[in-house]
Amino acid sequence: MSRGAGDFGNVEQTAIVPLNRYNKVKTLDRLNRLISTPARFALLPLGLWLLLWLASAGPLFGADNELTAAEQRAGWILLFDGRSHRGWMNSNGTAPRVPVQDGALNPHQAGHYMLVHTQQWENFVLALDFKISPRCNSGIFVRTSSLTPRPGKDVGFNGLEVAIDDTQGAGFHDTGALYDLVKPSKNAMKPAGEWNHIEIACNRNLVEVVLNGESVTRADLAQFKEPNKRPDGTEHKFDVAYKDHPRLGYIGLQDHGSPCWFKNIKLRRLDRP
Repeated sequence: MSRGAGDFGNVEQTAIVPLNRYNKVKTLDRLNRLISTPARFALLPLGLWLLLWLASAGPLFGADNELTAAEQRAGWILLFDGRSHRGWMNSNGTAPRVPVQDGALNPHQAGHYMLVHTQQWENFVLALDFKISPRCNSGIFVRTSSLTPRPGKDVGFNGLEVAIDDTQGAGFHDTGALYDLVKPSKNAMKPAGEWNHIEIACNRNLVEVVLNGESVTRADLAQFKEPNKRPDGTEHKFDVAYKDHPRLGYIGLQDHGSPCWFKNIKLRRLDRP
């Protein structure tokens, strides 16, 4: 991983807490408790044993595009209802032209550079599931400000992109990278056609990406003090000193020429009362 991530040693950090559907620790704890139950339960047929476990454990997985009671208590907000474009628009302010597809947003050919949520966010954890088509090139934008492109630039220059690409590598443009700024430590994406879970935390100057349960990218934007330069002195394409980049901005799902799908889009504010 590029040392563009900087030194986090003395900076207050907020750990990403996975949503319930991905919390394997709780599941294993339930299993351990069941294993320690009285021996008579071992005599039950396996199928009945599993049914009793499921009934006693409660729902482990929420339905798509819904919040579980635990998520609501933790302060998660549902950004996509799975049925409509309510709360979403193209990055030029127009209505998306592509309908919701099987409970997922598809920004491809929706009408502009990306689909954006209509509300701006500052310090948060964004969690969602995504699936790509073969040879797909897309991305998730955070802190996009403003939606008016600068002369000669696309609106992507106004935000930070977490790359999504149908590639195998772990470079500046591969899945999980903070595009052209920080490499991921590994490529943790599943093959095209399979659903992935990603969590992106933006907390003041810190950005972290967790892909399929693995922390792959961390960046300290305070270390990006000069336009077109990473903290180690190597060059990147953006004429932006990211230590001064706005922290309040739009979340976007990029159309870069290929179909891709996004669902279970949820956000937890880190600065909520």
